[in-house]
Amino acid sequence: MPEDDGKPTAALLATDDDDDDGERTVETSAPEEAPQRPSDNRTRRLTAWRGARRTLTGFRPPETIGERLRRLAAEAPGAYDLDDWTDFYGNDDGIVGELERRTADALGAEAAAFFPTGTMAQQVALRCWAGRTGNATVAGHPLSHLEMHERDAYAVVSGLRMIHPTTAPRLPTAEEIYALQEPFGTLTLELPLRDAGYVLPTWEELTSAVTAARDRDAVVHFDGARLWECGPHFGRPLPEIAGLADSVYVSFYKTLGGIAGAALAGSEGFIEEARAWRHRYGGQQFQQWPAALAALAGLDRELPRLPQYVAHAKLVARALREGLAEAGVPWFRVHPEEPHTHQFQLWLPYPPEALTDAATNQSEETRTTLFHAWRTPTPAGPPGMAMTELTIASPALDWTTDEIRTAVADFVQRIGT
Repeated sequence: MPEDDGKPTAALLATDDDDDDGERTVETSAPEEAPQRPSDNRTRRLTAWRGARRTLTGFRPPETIGERLRRLAAEAPGAYDLDDWTDFYGNDDGIVGELERRTADALGAEAAAFFPTGTMAQQVALRCWAGRTGNATVAGHPLSHLEMHERDAYAVVSGLRMIHPTTAPRLPTAEEIYALQEPFGTLTLELPLRDAGYVLPTWEELTSAVTAARDRDAVVHFDGARLWECGPHFGRPLPEIAGLADSVYVSFYKTLGGIAGAALAGSEGFIEEARAWRHRYGGQQFQQWPAALAALAGLDRELPRLPQYVAHAKLVARALREGLAEAGVPWFRVHPEEPHTHQFQLWLPYPPEALTDAATNQSEETRTTLFHAWRTPTPAGPPGMAMTELTIASPALDWTTDEIRTAVADFVQRIGT
């Protein structure tokens, strides 16, 4: 791991904890006699993470631009022929076309279209379905990405409206979908539901919900930004999961470690229409080969590892519970208790500033990063609670249960000191 030389401040500020929706973390507060800007606190936290020898959560420490370019070049030869031309407005016979074909194959879809952002892909999908069904009402969850992190784009940009089958912190049941009092054109399901704790329904619950939507004469769209890691929970291959929906959006950087970008998958006719709307929404970019190349490398590198990550997340969650209990923490919650994917939440009864500061101190002094930033959840939980999200990936695989418990004890001792 490269040592921090103090130079990459701008690059560090461009990196966060799998945070695709702007700055969500609550940064540490400095003493009144030496105030710091939030950016200074964030730089300190990320610098500490970068300098750690071991890290439990996340894929890799922050990188400079040069380091990311060198890593892309190192991974690239196995992902795509570098003697081919750069893409030209996402031409089908180049690297973007190859990524679209590989994505469609991985999901068992007829076709896929590359998008620069997931927000754009979602809006295009919902707009296309509204036109095809003749119904601008979307049934979705109030904790979904569409509601929480896209600034009401479905309404402001696309003129759609949302109704909620449930407000419970889980995906809606078939009974709740049948009980909706008005017709809707599209049911959208986020798999997993990130803001509820990366939770998933059972396979039977998912298929029943899809059947209920069909019975209500609606189509089904999966917000599958993190669909890649859902297979172990459902015990089904990706094509079978994705095949339940009429359209699926997937991300190339949340799970696969790419630079940016997303894809929308579905039937040939639907994707052709989506390409037209992609152009209208400003997504027909001149060259996208760096993002496409990183996505192809991520498909090769990360997709086969995800079952191992999901299995290890269960071990990590159990070790955290044991370590916090042994440390005498008055109340805590690992949610879900047994993670559904390789990501989950941890709740503790302390101010987020104190927990973030303890995590940063631990990184700086022991060169071990156990947690990243903590925050007050949105929507807020009980007063006095803070939450952090953990992503269990390759850096965590060599952590044993005993090592996690020991690191947790050290972390707890640092809270408020």
